[in-house]
Amino acid sequence: MPEAVHTTAADATAELVAELTARHFTIAVAESLTGGLLVAELVRIPGASNVVRGGVVAYDSAVKRDLLQVDSSVLNVHGPVHADVAKQMASGVRTLLAVNGVRADIGVSTTGVAGPGSDGGHPAGTVFIGLSKGTGSWAVPLHLNGDRAEIRAETVRRAIDAVRALIAEGDPE
Repeated sequence: MPEAVHTTAADATAELVAELTARHFTIAVAESLTGGLLVAELVRIPGASNVVRGGVVAYDSAVKRDLLQVDSSVLNVHGPVHADVAKQMASGVRTLLAVNGVRADIGVSTTGVAGPGSDGGHPAGTVFIGLSKGTGSWAVPLHLNGDRAEIRAETVRRAIDAVRALIAEGDPE
């Protein structure tokens, strides 16, 4: 059966959990603007307990700094809506949610402005998804449209897609 051109978020999430399971990868999630929606989407899938380590809602910058080890100088200079913050959140949550000293294989994070107005000079819809795997960290910048709920939902969908793309790239390290 040919794959549909557009998959629903539910399909993409199920496919992600299946791929993580097949590769024996674990994932840890750090969320700011999505406030737990991303980890909730992952654990909605039966069998997610085999791969999802957990999630941290780090809405406050002090939580990003103290729990996720985001560099305070980055927060002081750029604020919480920045590519480096997203990357450090994704890396930090892998360590924070280590089990028996073993970091999660993949970290994913969300930070940005859901709106309705701007924050810190960033318009609503400015979002960064952070990814961490192996020794690398990446940020995916997004400029989304819609109301607060739409921006948060689209961020979750894009984060699922970003992790799927990261896994599809293989293991270059």
